[in-house]
Amino acid sequence: MTLIDTAALRQVGGPMGSNPAAVFEDAQGRRFYVKSLESPLYARNERIAARLYQLAGAPTLNYVETTRPHQVATELVRLEKKNVAQLSPEEIRQAQHWLGVHAWTANWDAAGFLGENQGVAAGRVLTLDVGGALEYRAMGNQKGRAFGTQVGELDRLRSDPNNPFAVRLFGPMDEARVRQAIQVVTAIPDAHIRQAILDLGGSEALAAKMIARKAHMASRLLAECVSLA
Repeated sequence: MTLIDTAALRQVGGPMGSNPAAVFEDAQGRRFYVKSLESPLYARNERIAARLYQLAGAPTLNYVETTRPHQVATELVRLEKKNVAQLSPEEIRQAQHWLGVHAWTANWDAAGFLGENQGVAAGRVLTLDVGGALEYRAMGNQKGRAFGTQVGELDRLRSDPNNPFAVRLFGPMDEARVRQAIQVVTAIPDAHIRQAILDLGGSEALAAKMIARKAHMASRLLAECVSLA
């Protein structure tokens, strides 16, 4: 596992988003984008979110460990596209496949307010930042009761006028494709969810909440099956 210490690396670039950050290069020429967040709790929240994305198979940047607990680091990659507005119809379908993961993790910033949170690297659509998932908003404020056990994001990410690029990306999905996106999450075993969270220092309460959110998504599938019967 890659472990980096930014004090031992050379800074070669500055921030690319709203958080304090920089690009660092190691002796082998590998580059990393490192965000310095307000607290270790906020940084851990993002690392857990990234692990849950990976557990679901949803493409993200490659996260690496740092020696400083308030930092979040990813390997720097060359992006062919950097915005929802640049995606082709096939790339849009790729991105839509992961709606359920964004909703499950309450990633309200899945598309980015300006569309900047979806990009393409090596022909694959990636979520470029998961800092707005789980317990924290993208700017670092806690969500509190807005992050509960019900997954209203399945609808809000497709319809909220205050989240225009999410609506642009996910709004055209029909119910069949939404069901497929939900099934990506409901297929994950509860034990794997719990272990992924606990391994990164997350709480039993968060694990229980994520399992409950998965169950809520499964209940939506069941209700639709009953209505069609």
